Amino acid sequence: MRWTKGDRDNPAGPAGPRGYHHGNLKEALVRAALELIAEKGPAGFTFADAARWAGVSPAAPYRHFRDRDELIADVARRGFELFSAALTKAWNEGRPELMAAFDRLGRAYLDFARQQPAYYSAMFEAGVSLDTDPQLRAASEAAFAVLRGAAEKLVALMPAQGRPPALMVALHVWSMTHGIASLFGRGDAARRALPMPPEELLEAAMLIYLRGLGLTPGSTSGR
Repeated sequence: MRWTKGDRDNPAGPAGPRGYHHGNLKEALVRAALELIAEKGPAGFTFADAARWAGVSPAAPYRHFRDRDELIADVARRGFELFSAALTKAWNEGRPELMAAFDRLGRAYLDFARQQPAYYSAMFEAGVSLDTDPQLRAASEAAFAVLRGAAEKLVALMPAQGRPPALMVALHVWSMTHGIASLFGRGDAARRALPMPPEELLEAAMLIYLRGLGLTPGSTSGR
């Protein structure tokens, strides 16, 4: 679910103590964190702010989270799980055609940044170490594994001699896609203006990069 300004402004919406009254304080705190991240950024609120948003005492969140960082880590883990699922669906193991699937993968990345800016911010901008929680690290690695798997299929099309390492290609692709998503493709106030859709910018950048590797849409036909 995407958290919107309308939800924050509507006292009858998901904000406030409703979640706690239903007996699910942990979920209420996660919703609070998402709302506060959307409104103030991942560094713009305290643990006490999250408790206040959820309608509980400042001591209540400690039943579920050691501190604010652990709460943010839980939000980031959930975000990576959603992100991984979206990338996996878009990639679809490179079917039915590799380059089309690769394009879908990039668009799914941009879609996530646009549709889930609070999760995206928790995942990449909160400064929470992946070592905070083994589940967080596993969820992050699962998302990157989709990109690496796509890179492995791409480099497999190249002659063995001079073939770049798949990991390096995955990191290059990730850097380009993440940069465009973070600057131009997100759904919050941090998005920069761009005189073209972010998808077109990513498509052009990837085309230049893949041509540099000797890969073009026609080179994968029939594979």
